[in-house]
Amino acid sequence: MGYKEKYNEWLNNPCFDEETKNELNSIAGDKKEIEDRFYKDLEFGTAGLRGIIGAGTNRMNKYTVGKATQGLANYINKFIGEKRKSDPTVEASVAISYDSRHMSAEFSQLTALCLNANGIKTYRFESLRPVPELSFAVRYLKTTAGIMITASHNPPEYNGYKVYWSDGSQIAPPTDKEIIDEVNTIDDFSLIKSTTEEEATKKGLYNIIGKEVDDAFIETLKKEVLNPDVIKEQGENVKIVYTPLHGAGNMPVQRVLKELGFKNMYVVPEQEQPDGDFPTVDYPNPEAKESFELALQLAKKVDADIVMANDPDADRLGVYSKIGDGEYISYTGNMSSLLLCEYELSQRKEKGMLPANGAIITTIVSSDLTKAIGKEYGVRVFETLTGFKWIGEKMREFERDNSYEFLFGFEESYGNLIGTHARDKDGISAVMALAEATAYYKSKGITLWEQMLNIYEKYGYYKEDQISIWLKGVDGAAEIKEKMIRMRQNPPTKLGEYDVLEVRDYENHTITRKDGTLEKTTLPTSNVLYYELNDNSWCCVRPSGTEPKIKFYMGVKGTSMEDANKKLEGLTEAMKKYAE
Repeated sequence: MGYKEKYNEWLNNPCFDEETKNELNSIAGDKKEIEDRFYKDLEFGTAGLRGIIGAGTNRMNKYTVGKATQGLANYINKFIGEKRKSDPTVEASVAISYDSRHMSAEFSQLTALCLNANGIKTYRFESLRPVPELSFAVRYLKTTAGIMITASHNPPEYNGYKVYWSDGSQIAPPTDKEIIDEVNTIDDFSLIKSTTEEEATKKGLYNIIGKEVDDAFIETLKKEVLNPDVIKEQGENVKIVYTPLHGAGNMPVQRVLKELGFKNMYVVPEQEQPDGDFPTVDYPNPEAKESFELALQLAKKVDADIVMANDPDADRLGVYSKIGDGEYISYTGNMSSLLLCEYELSQRKEKGMLPANGAIITTIVSSDLTKAIGKEYGVRVFETLTGFKWIGEKMREFERDNSYEFLFGFEESYGNLIGTHARDKDGISAVMALAEATAYYKSKGITLWEQMLNIYEKYGYYKEDQISIWLKGVDGAAEIKEKMIRMRQNPPTKLGEYDVLEVRDYENHTITRKDGTLEKTTLPTSNVLYYELNDNSWCCVRPSGTEPKIKFYMGVKGTSMEDANKKLEGLTEAMKKYAE
């Protein structure tokens, strides 16, 4: 069925309500808009759904969310049915949270009632909560699965639907593929079940959660603090500016910092309250410098030591720190995570808390400095594909095999995890840990930035960058596909001044070296090309899994900051030419 036929079906099918039909009638003469809304079904990918809110098969709405939930419900009931053969007491249950985006609360309620109609118990948060608390809640409540309604740092017109499994991690193979297959079998929206909140509550299926889980989450985070005495000593000296960017991080961040003893925390007032329009920013991404404009104004006013921002679902963290009177410097996701990694490992070593089988988990597009830190402290470094779901999967493997003790995980896209309370990025614990690190280094008479420079001096000046090419719509998707085919079929032998030593193709599972020798990759299948270069440099290309863009990553190692910047600038220019 073509996009025109799908459009007409939505207009004429009694399954769709009048509000939906009115919205579709309003675009009746806009061929391009109709095509974009109906040229494909919004794909339930390996992390769930993400798309623009609106009517249509390629949009986030009550029908596409309902279809995803009905498919998930079918899978859960089959899964639990098998479990009950050996343990009749096992019950199906799902924890549900949401952030401040438009329709987040409504989609979470719709999701809960659909699951309830399928006999599945739900635990829905009373109001918005961050991703890490949802991941924690799945583990704390021992639910079968978890659902987070969020589009992370996307623009205001987006929303999404992320699915977690019983260990609190995003769904991974083979579970993800099996759930996708179930969702894809729902070919008629009339198959989506629902019930009323009153009826579901009477049956004990619909449950509201809040304070109990909040308290447990905060107490668990506080156990990760390594130097509580330093916080008490420096609590009145450290000044922190924080912004939740109109999202879910505000209350848990304020609470945990206050309970630890930080006395001077300033929340950006214009960005403190939840607001799905995100009126003070173009889009709520802590990776974007524009997101820090108001926070930096406040920081200069109060003379803050550190400035931090979470995205709306509070899994990511962006950071600035003071380098002089009224001057602040930004940290990339790699930099802030490496600062934390060095702090956590050095303090554990000093206190005799480093296990013999300690492990760091990062991704193939994150900084190679991680390997140097791991070597320094005798900790094994594991690399996964991009996406924290793979870090969570590796943590699950450690638990299952009792092989390694997880200490720290991070990816370059401003996300990290300290501890095992969650299985996804945790921007709340990251705020807490960086506040602690700020207090610790202040007690030693140095700033965070001075410590960052100490790390570079100790290990080498590793620098990374990323460029993205946005290609929206039908034509954009085709162009991204064509670019990947072209690069896969015509691998470079040089990129700028660098020789390509090997090409790793994670879709075809091949490693092709300069001398022509071949080897198999060991990571799961993914549409990713990685180029290892001479002089400790590398680059990588992959289409985004959540946004209409293709991403290029680069990394170098220099003998000084100036040398690293120069090398990175040259490699970035070479990648831009390669991307044309």
